[in-house]
Amino acid sequence: MLEKHRENEVHVDKVEQGPASSIAFGLERIGLIAVRAPILSCIVLLALIVGAVFGIYRIKIDDSLSQLFRSDTREFKQYEEVTKKFPAEEFDVLVVVEGKTLLARNNLEKLRDFVTDMQLVEGTRGLVSLFSARQAPAPGKLPAALFPPELPEGAAYDKFIETVKNNEIIRGKLLSEDGTLALIVLSLDPEVVASSKLTKTVADIRALMKEDLSDTGLNVQLSGVPVMQLEIRNAVERDGLTYNILGILAGCVIAIIFFRKISFMIAAAFPPMIAILLALGALGWANFNLNMFLNVMTPLIMVISFSDSMQLTFAARDRLIAGQDKFTAFKNAVLVVGPACVLTHGTAGISFIALQFSDSDLIRKFGEAGLAATIIALVAVLSLVPVFGVLFVRNEKVFAVKFQGADAGVQALRNFCYWIAVRMVGRPGLFSLIAVLFVGGLGVIYANLEPRYRLADQVPDKRQAVAASDRLDAKLTGANPVNVLIAFPKGETLYSPETLQTIADVHATVEKAAGVGNVWSLETLRRWLAEKAGSADVATLKEYVSVIPEHLVRRFIDAEQDAVVVAGRVPDKDSSQLLPIVDKLDTELDAVRKKHPGYEIAVTGLAAIAARNSASMIEKLNRGLTVEFALVAIFIGLAFRSWVVMFACILPGIFPVVMSGTVLWAMGEGLQFASVVALTVSFGLGLSATIHFLNRLRLESKPGVGSALAVERATVLVGPALILTTVVLACGLVVTVFSDLPSLRLFGWLSAFSMVMALVADLFILRPTAMWLINLHGKLQGPDKPAI
Repeated sequence: MLEKHRENEVHVDKVEQGPASSIAFGLERIGLIAVRAPILSCIVLLALIVGAVFGIYRIKIDDSLSQLFRSDTREFKQYEEVTKKFPAEEFDVLVVVEGKTLLARNNLEKLRDFVTDMQLVEGTRGLVSLFSARQAPAPGKLPAALFPPELPEGAAYDKFIETVKNNEIIRGKLLSEDGTLALIVLSLDPEVVASSKLTKTVADIRALMKEDLSDTGLNVQLSGVPVMQLEIRNAVERDGLTYNILGILAGCVIAIIFFRKISFMIAAAFPPMIAILLALGALGWANFNLNMFLNVMTPLIMVISFSDSMQLTFAARDRLIAGQDKFTAFKNAVLVVGPACVLTHGTAGISFIALQFSDSDLIRKFGEAGLAATIIALVAVLSLVPVFGVLFVRNEKVFAVKFQGADAGVQALRNFCYWIAVRMVGRPGLFSLIAVLFVGGLGVIYANLEPRYRLADQVPDKRQAVAASDRLDAKLTGANPVNVLIAFPKGETLYSPETLQTIADVHATVEKAAGVGNVWSLETLRRWLAEKAGSADVATLKEYVSVIPEHLVRRFIDAEQDAVVVAGRVPDKDSSQLLPIVDKLDTELDAVRKKHPGYEIAVTGLAAIAARNSASMIEKLNRGLTVEFALVAIFIGLAFRSWVVMFACILPGIFPVVMSGTVLWAMGEGLQFASVVALTVSFGLGLSATIHFLNRLRLESKPGVGSALAVERATVLVGPALILTTVVLACGLVVTVFSDLPSLRLFGWLSAFSMVMALVADLFILRPTAMWLINLHGKLQGPDKPAI
């Protein structure tokens, strides 16, 4: 039986497929242009590679934590307005110092020295700590520091510490209630945060931590937006190198093991590598920024291009073994397998186009970059596989004689594929019914997945920032800010009675809100003055504000003094847990809005934006995936000019998605941004195996050939390449498990799992379904040749 399959392939190879019979409308012939002048093509390629290298150097890293929610929505524009007026949070390094002996006299002295030294770090604008606290001001005098130059000793020191722990300004805000954790807020220059200088500034802070506090027994960690951005930046750069090296090695190793010739390894593995280089270079020249999603573009390009390069190389290899010369073998490989390559890239392109339905600029940019990379990968693979084959394959006749009887690895895969095919075509109706019921059941589970989002998933969880944020969550009610913006109406000033009362009412509402703590505003100062100085008049308040450093004032009062912020903090919980807190706070503020008409009062901040928008954005992406199912099925059906093909590809296309969703459900996970994007892209990429099989089946469905035999032949001829490419692709994607970014690890293993499930669907669902539909409808005739 296997010999008949081999004879059939030789027969097909002798018939050059014309563009009229091509499911790609002749687009595969672009692969024949370069092979007509291989030397010249390599010279042009070298020039393109040089240009791509310069393009890669132009790629910058977008490490903004708000990048995922960047959109044209009113909420995000308002968030951007607040960050411009009150930029402190975007540039604050949070130094978390913790230990049971934190308030011991020696440790407190060293901590004060550390705070003093940090103010001298290049790039800092100032800081806030427990040492910033002041005593109540005496009439006509500036308020004295709470901490004296020389700390008391003995019983006097114990009494002093009790005073510190009960200070309203720092208690529960800069010092935990139990006195074991202190928060130091270090404000950096915006230019430093946005540049490469941030690396040196953070390194200088860490050096001071080690120098000043190493012998105190205290645990010191850094968090805050700049530190998180730096950790993201470092992780993205490190991951990019890891993915390139491991992905390329996986492709080369597997190619050389099964082809057993360097020339075939070059033909199969080098075009994807060059496609990666050219695509990244093009993205650099197009001013794309590298971020947590674009960072997976390297393995994705490898996935897109390696599958088809392996199919082309396998096809050419079989033709060489059958006795064809290398020019004819690679030309016919392009003509026979090339149409399926065009179609696989087309479905991948539709997957990326589906991402344009997202409200997130980041995800839309990822879709645009993926679409561009798909086009570049298609041209690179179709052109370079035959060029490298013609240039590097030598002694075709010797090769054919050697491997005609000694092709054990590939033959073992063919035997395995044949064994599966025979069983799948034995009872196609029964297996098709089982597939429908099984996929339907998985679909029900998938439909019950809920959207999930946590800010910490964007940040390396093996670094300090997340650990420090966790301690702030535990001791100081949280590290994530939730702000309430109060914009004044015309005619009202900062110190007008109505404005001060509005601030007081908002502050009180935020303080009482469940789940929100560490509340700061101008009202905090006003209350303290009323209690300690016995005066809350406007003159005293103005005087005190005037002596506070500018960078501290800008945390709560904008430069034009027409808006203020009441700042609170919440723990880093899942957005489904934060949304009720944000919504309830917003609802409770309605009473303040009614009491003070004309004042614009809005709940904002990154945590609020994430809580409000993440669920709807993920749901829209998920709906886009449903639309993609229909679009891809119609696209493939039109290309094959067959409704049988259209229906045959639906179940194997959906199966990897719902199976992956079921795994997420079993693990107690929901749909995150990374997972839904992985499933969207994997659906398009996973159909590669389906398309190559259907293309081969189309060619095998000739008069006099039964449907069962056609399915068996197509499986034997295409199956080994599909299995090998799936292994390579899964290896190329699963390398993301080495990432420090949780979202990238999720993207990687879920994409790899989806690819494996796509192979399972191709072997065990597509075969019987296609045959059952063929038997149901009979032989379908395309416009020129027998079709499925």
